[in-house]
Order: sequence, then structure tokens, then C-alpha cells
Amino acid sequence: MVHLSEISTIILQTRQAYISAYLLSELAKDKISLVISDENQNPVGQYLPLYGSHNTSKRIAEQLTWGEPIKKRVWQHAVRDKIKEQQRFLAERDYESEAKTLKAIIPEVRSGDVTNREAHAARLYFSALFGSDFSREQDSAVNAALNYGYAVLLSLVNREIVSRGCVTQVGINHRSEYDQFNLACDLMEPFRPAVDRLVVDCLSGEFDSDMKRVLGDLSNKGMRYRDGTYRLVSVVSLYVQQCLNALNKRGSVEDIEEFEIA
Repeated sequence: MVHLSEISTIILQTRQAYISAYLLSELAKDKISLVISDENQNPVGQYLPLYGSHNTSKRIAEQLTWGEPIKKRVWQHAVRDKIKEQQRFLAERDYESEAKTLKAIIPEVRSGDVTNREAHAARLYFSALFGSDFSREQDSAVNAALNYGYAVLLSLVNREIVSRGCVTQVGINHRSEYDQFNLACDLMEPFRPAVDRLVVDCLSGEFDSDMKRVLGDLSNKGMRYRDGTYRLVSVVSLYVQQCLNALNKRGSVEDIEEFEIA
């Protein structure tokens, strides 16, 4: 028996499970994310509460007034945090030349990342980890695993955004009219290397059910934060709150704390 207060996310990797309306109601009350998978056991949908906060309407109204300057500064911070984690991972795995290049890119990230340093760093990073011929568009076990892990990460960030009364559709950099999760796609970026680490360390050959279980447990991955060790889901929660504080001018961008993925 596991109490609902101990759960942040549930992932169903089968289409043969039946869930009662009572359980769905309790999951929504406790702001627990329920992720549904398709016939290939890949995440395709997420069940989130309608009322994430007692003042949701106020939070959404504030979100719609976020100015371009502060959005660009928060995005700049997120991109720098992401590249820092990519650089750390490469340095740990002895890709010294690539790590040095990424470290030099970090101070080049300008407000709004107008020179697209994020994409440049990503190309160098993935080439170092998976080979110069690797592309994120390939149909491969590596990409299948990365996509699965990113979907799990996206669901964690979605949960934090909704629980604070904001909507996931209105982002700070991602602005696709076809994407329901623009803001989550923005704020998940610094945590993507946590998925990359699991794929590099644990994927062996085919993308199988064992690898899916490893990625499904992403929320419990360790993070070095505030002179201690935290679970990833806890750091995501604090990071999202600090970003929202900066966007709503209840704090500064400099108050968004750094972390290290263990």
C-alpha cells in the first residue's frame, strides 16, 4: 500500500488498466500527474487537475502580462543552466575538448539567446556522446529512449506549472500554436541532461521495458542542491517556482538557484 501523498507521478505503460472515477478525482485533488501510454508503451497523454491553485484566474492573468525583457532573461538563465549541465557531463566522461568548447559558450548566451547558442551547444554535445553521425531525427533506440525520458520530464514540469495556477500553453520562448506545453518545454530544458545521463549509462542495445522503468523513475534521480542531495522532482519544483517568481517580479533572475545532476 502506498499513500497518495507519497506519489507525484503515475505512468501507465499498458492499455489494459482500468481506473475508477473515484481514483481520478483523488489524483486531481492531490495534484498527481497521470501519464498514459500508447500501444508501444510510449507516453501520449497526461491527466492534470483543472484547479491547480486557489487563485488560478489571478495567476493566469499575471502570466499573460509577462513582459518580453523578463521572459528573455529567464530564458537566458535556463539556457545557461542547461549548457552548464551538458558541459559537466562531457567533462566527467573525459570529452575534454568538447567540454571546454561548451564552457566557452555559456557566457556567450545573451538575453533571449538571440544567437541560438543552445542549438550550437546541443549539436556539439550529442555528437560527442553518440557520434558525429548522430541526429535527433533518426529512428534509433537512443532517440526512442531520449524521447521517452523527455516525455516523463515534461510531465513533471507540467505538474509543477499547473499546481501553481499557470497554464502550460503560454511560454517564454516556445510559442508554437500547436504545442499545449510551451512553458513546460521552456522550463524543462536545464533538466534534459538528467535523461541523457540515464540513456548513456543504462541503454544497452534495444529500447526495452527495463529501460522504460529506469526512465520512469526519473523523478527520484539524485541532484546536488543547496549543499545537499535532493530528488530531481523536488529540485524541479523549486526551480519552476523561482522562475515564476522572477517572471512575476516577486524575485530576481539571480535568485534562480543552480543545481548539479548527480
